[in-house]
Amino acid sequence: MQPKNLKRLLRALERQGLDVTYNNRTYSIRLVNSPDAPVAEVLLPEDFPVEAKALKQLANLASVRHPSGGYVCRACATPDFHPGDAGVAIGSVIETVGQVIPGAVGSDINCGMRLHVADLTIEEFLAKRDQFVERMKGDYFFGTRDVTMTAQTMRSLFQYGIPGWLDAMLDQPTGSVVKSDLAQLAQESDSSANAKGERIFLGGSMDGNWKLAPEELVPDAGLVRDGGLATIGGGNHFVEVQRVDKVENRTLAHAWGVREGQLAFMIHSGSRNVGKYIGGMWRDKAKATWQKGLKYPDSQIFPLSTHSHPELVASYLQAEATAANYAFVNRLLLAELLRLRLREVYKDVEAPLVYDLPHNITLPQLEDVETLYTTSLQSKIQNPKSKIEKWVTRKGACPAHVGQPVIIPGSMGAYSYLMVGRGNSAFCNSASHGAGRIRSRFDLNRKGASQSEAELGLTGVDCITLREERRIEEAPAAYKPIQSVIDVQVEAEMVDVVARLSPVLTFKA
Repeated sequence: MQPKNLKRLLRALERQGLDVTYNNRTYSIRLVNSPDAPVAEVLLPEDFPVEAKALKQLANLASVRHPSGGYVCRACATPDFHPGDAGVAIGSVIETVGQVIPGAVGSDINCGMRLHVADLTIEEFLAKRDQFVERMKGDYFFGTRDVTMTAQTMRSLFQYGIPGWLDAMLDQPTGSVVKSDLAQLAQESDSSANAKGERIFLGGSMDGNWKLAPEELVPDAGLVRDGGLATIGGGNHFVEVQRVDKVENRTLAHAWGVREGQLAFMIHSGSRNVGKYIGGMWRDKAKATWQKGLKYPDSQIFPLSTHSHPELVASYLQAEATAANYAFVNRLLLAELLRLRLREVYKDVEAPLVYDLPHNITLPQLEDVETLYTTSLQSKIQNPKSKIEKWVTRKGACPAHVGQPVIIPGSMGAYSYLMVGRGNSAFCNSASHGAGRIRSRFDLNRKGASQSEAELGLTGVDCITLREERRIEEAPAAYKPIQSVIDVQVEAEMVDVVARLSPVLTFKA
């Protein structure tokens, strides 16, 4: 089937400078004036709206070339595709040769998902729900959390990610982590030490450099009290309590420790102010290095080339890795605060980690490996001397390599899904990072207040927030139907369903 009024739509897009064709739920697009750029493919369910702004942003991104050498060789988008505020569409995936594009990742570097499960029934949870919520509101909203660290721990965090942070904490525990089960954290962070295999993408560790972090977070000595660490953030970020509603793949679910009836805890957050600092700085640097006298790109998206500035490419990737390491630890600490409160309220609750993965990040593309989360690849990423000329950049799309866990949330009024990657190379081994917005926050703020709870999809939604406008901005009506997003990716052999999770309550900062 074809979308209604397809010919009229294609003519309208052509008038906006886009060459667009459609076949089997996939739009193929390219700028009319950029015939050398790769054709970008967007997978969309038939009933989804086609947003010209998002298509133009993806076509612009696919056409980015550096005059000294470097280009985009492949571009695509996942079905949660929608316009981005900074000129890059959410859901975009590009493969580049000889160049990296700081603006393609943006400021929320290594924004990602983390999922835990617990052998706690919904009845047991709801019986003490209010006690649990009050404790979590203190940690997430009122600053009662204590994530104090030594200066050395902060440096290790930025340099090595979770393993560096954990080693430093084992030497000198500080803050609320002194109450944590450090052996459990160590096992979850070490893929060789647990029977369920790797639980954190790349082990939660990339080749960072603490000297590239904000100066106030890496002093020479003393204690650091970082107000941004273990915070959810605004926008679509959340911490959600869920129930494992249905298991589709019992073999994988068993291997990953997931069973029907369990509670689940899903965390969506990233690198917070550290990402803003590093992402903004490097967007400016990329623009500043543009060759004098040459016209700026119409898209205002500036790449860095390995041909003209190899040292800047290496520095940017290390700076991005530094922010990524912070994001891994941020999600870990959000989860650990939650686990500590669970143990206070519900006593003996283990709540093991299922998986943690990013969806805003630049990673090497190595042709000879099938999966991106192997130890051999991790060592190459963490070795700055490894010569890499090709990268995959994902903006609001997550890796979905063969056998790799994938976490795709719906809205706070809809199902979320635990998936397994199938490694579809046509979509750069990627999957969506959520349902994708269908209405902007501006639109919801302007019109949502006049709509009923039912019209906004908020009936029965338990949203914990200090700001009523956040409920409206993030109402289920703001998002595309998650089931269609899942179904079209399963049919395209990008992912398969392992388990379905239903929302219980959601924390929104």
